[in-house]
Amino acid sequence: MLVDRMRPHTSTIFAEMSALALRTGAINLGQGFPDTDGPPSLLSDAAANIQGGINQYPPGIGIPELRSAVAEHQRRFYGLEVDPDAVLVTTGATEAIASAVLAFCEPGDEVVTFQPYYDSYAATIALAGAELRAVPLRPPSFGFDPDELRAAFSARTRLVLVNTPHNPTGAVFDREQLTLIGELAAEHDAVIVTDEVYEHMTYDGRPHVPMATLPGLAERTLTISSVGKTFSVTGWKVGWVHGPGELVSAVRAVKQFLTYVSGAPFQPAIAAALGLPDSFYTGLAADLQRKRDLLSNGLREAGFTVFDTGGTYFVVTDVTALGFSDGAEFCWSLPERIGVAAVPVSVFCADPDLGRSLVRFAFCKRDEVLTEAVSRLAALRSAVQA
Repeated sequence: MLVDRMRPHTSTIFAEMSALALRTGAINLGQGFPDTDGPPSLLSDAAANIQGGINQYPPGIGIPELRSAVAEHQRRFYGLEVDPDAVLVTTGATEAIASAVLAFCEPGDEVVTFQPYYDSYAATIALAGAELRAVPLRPPSFGFDPDELRAAFSARTRLVLVNTPHNPTGAVFDREQLTLIGELAAEHDAVIVTDEVYEHMTYDGRPHVPMATLPGLAERTLTISSVGKTFSVTGWKVGWVHGPGELVSAVRAVKQFLTYVSGAPFQPAIAAALGLPDSFYTGLAADLQRKRDLLSNGLREAGFTVFDTGGTYFVVTDVTALGFSDGAEFCWSLPERIGVAAVPVSVFCADPDLGRSLVRFAFCKRDEVLTEAVSRLAALRSAVQA
């Protein structure tokens, strides 16, 4: 039954760990939300829109100004020529992903993605009645084995779901990896859905490569992103999807029966913010890279094995060196031990053994919060031995 397939997803790990952090007074490095607000101009524009009466239903596809701003953003950063009429505004990237999966997948179809994965992927695939084919991403690089990727495809493959930069591992897929994914999708006539919400959060000079920019892939690719991560307004839940008109129309046919529309006062504010100067975007990545280093160094000094993070908000660690073999057990005990909360990577895997000893920490927090977390982590070895 569908309810049985969905049962592991009835309460998200983020809700559970955030509740535990609140109950114990722990620093919450589990859920990936910033603890600072976005650009002042964005916030003031949204407030003015509310006061100015922009509070009723926007157009079903999204306001023209935001759809045009998304198209200009894609041209500006990636050289993609996007028709604003082929941009659909959604209630966050999560709704865009769900709408795409539900639009194209039926019982018996298969969806290829990578594990670990953002937890809504498996839940949405289950809602569609489709089958998840998860390709492992293994440390230390969290790359994939090309042969394992090929083996995941079949005559039943309907959709390929790609997340880069990748949550939870922090991996950033390069052009060669994305080209192979695209070639296999084309060979099996599968739709590609890309989750690119961390597109402006890559580090150490790594580029973000949208799959739609690769030769021959724009015609089968739905590109998804959102405002939440880039502008530190995760609670606004405004995202978008663009691609070939017929694919976007199929997504819209589902989306209109989920939320219909949302974010009326936010949409024009976001349209303006997407045009902020390059210094905003480069500054965002530089600041997060510095925070990544602050937390990563503290985790290493505390005894964790810390893997390289090429993008996103997250650092993945291995707790084996601390005497733990089960990351979930470790995370449930950590808030009471030292007052820091994290999430186990195993909950993001179809095969929990794949990430059993791995734990994810978020570094999208104020410096003083990260510094205090590092101070608490420094006492971890003695706390574990106690």
